[in-house]
Amino acid sequence: MSSRENILAAVKANQFSQADLPGLEVLNTLTATNDDMVEKYKTIGSAGGSFVYEVAGYEAIQNILHKEFKPGVKIISGIKELSEYTYVADVKNELSHSFADVELCILWSGLGVAENGALWLTEEDMTVRVLPFIAQHLAVVISKTNLVPTMTQAYEKIGGATYGYGAFISGPSKTADIEQSLVIGAHGPRSLSVFILP
Repeated sequence: MSSRENILAAVKANQFSQADLPGLEVLNTLTATNDDMVEKYKTIGSAGGSFVYEVAGYEAIQNILHKEFKPGVKIISGIKELSEYTYVADVKNELSHSFADVELCILWSGLGVAENGALWLTEEDMTVRVLPFIAQHLAVVISKTNLVPTMTQAYEKIGGATYGYGAFISGPSKTADIEQSLVIGAHGPRSLSVFILP
């Protein structure tokens, strides 16, 4: 018997027997208060490189952005309460290449995941699909009532929803593929700021 035949015979003799998938009901029992999820999100999001702020309202967000970004840089906002910047409705029909010089993009998310610091954005939230990926910096605003503990619960929320495109986004873009040297902003925003509203 050849080596090949020996290997195939061993594989055939050790086939995995049929097993039921594990029940996930236990994940549905994982509940937490909004304040617990905010603390968990802040811990995980910060560990992933995001800047996470718990703020009282839009004025507090504006104050932070005024300190972080100098006047005159191109900032696009997808949130009408922060439309002192270029409001995204005004640029919706522009070509994607016209956004190459966007320093900051501010968007809304209707769903955040505490266990991994991810934010769910649909094409409607993005308004222009390229914005969260082409801007140098990304800021996302979310209400703490829109946080869920786990990805399982997040998928339950979006599973039956209707949307053309959506993406989970977390932390700044980074890679260490080349010589194991960490590069921030290699294929997306260099920073992610998350503002959590009450």
